[in-house]
Amino acid sequence: MSDSQFPSPEDFQDPLENYEPKTYEDPLEQALAEETVSAIRHEPYVRIPPDTPVQAAVEKLAGLHVACLLVEQEGKLVGVFSDRDVLSRVAEEYDQLKDQPVSEVMTNNPIYVYETDSPAAALAVMAVAGYRHVPVLNLDDQLVGIVSPQRVTAFLHRYFA
Repeated sequence: MSDSQFPSPEDFQDPLENYEPKTYEDPLEQALAEETVSAIRHEPYVRIPPDTPVQAAVEKLAGLHVACLLVEQEGKLVGVFSDRDVLSRVAEEYDQLKDQPVSEVMTNNPIYVYETDSPAAALAVMAVAGYRHVPVLNLDDQLVGIVSPQRVTAFLHRYFA
């Protein structure tokens, strides 16, 4: 390639030179777009291994008064076991399933968000995909928490108070 094919440094124009940052109508709109999921409380959370018996998982849900358990294997999220799973997959056949591993009745390959995603992304998973509880991963795909309706409400409330 010859030198004549490259623009001279004097001819260079920075494409961001005239960049105007987005302006927002209100602080909530800005927070939903520019904050990260980390701004939403996503701890504590409860994790269990996939070989946990269904009975033990149901007892853990009830005993801890939580609606969702995160199923983790070798540090990776493999599923979610929620009160919805109990009602839709377990309740009618509880006696036959109680000793089976939770991996047989959990929601496999759950949709998740990264802690660096925007809060709007977490809300979109909840609203569009219909999940009330959304696992949160770090950039190394390690489980770091869960976002729930109550936690999102608390986040939103900060901008309405």
